[in-house]
Amino acid sequence: MKKILYSFLILSSAVLSAQKNPSVKFAVANDIVGTVGMFNARKAIVQSSNTYKSAAGLPQGLKKYGFIAEKGLTEFKIKSGYEGLDRISLAQLNAQYGLPENTPVIIEGYEFPDTDMKIYGDMMGNVEVKDYNGKKTVFLSSSNLK
Repeated sequence: MKKILYSFLILSSAVLSAQKNPSVKFAVANDIVGTVGMFNARKAIVQSSNTYKSAAGLPQGLKKYGFIAEKGLTEFKIKSGYEGLDRISLAQLNAQYGLPENTPVIIEGYEFPDTDMKIYGDMMGNVEVKDYNGKKTVFLSSSNLK
């Protein structure tokens, strides 16, 4: 009985730790993932933005981000000369934490399976390595820049 209870607790903690954060609004600029809050905090570098209400409405170039567009996705264009924001691939992030580069990364409860994908460093808040489906996995929350 104890083994069943422990198994349930472990499974439920993995599920709870991977719950999607409903307050985060993802954004993309130059094929790099960030958050709307991150870009709103840097309005001076934004040339324009276009918000898509759902994954179904994404243009072809943004379809690969459909898994994070449940609540919409905003595409930002950055002014020329301001493209130098810090960025890191998810494979590099895994390597920094001693994990295989192809291990999916969990960001705000969303599983990012493509570790070639890049994120802006500004969106990195709390980063932890936790067990997820029996594997060590990087979990990232984007701090207060939702």
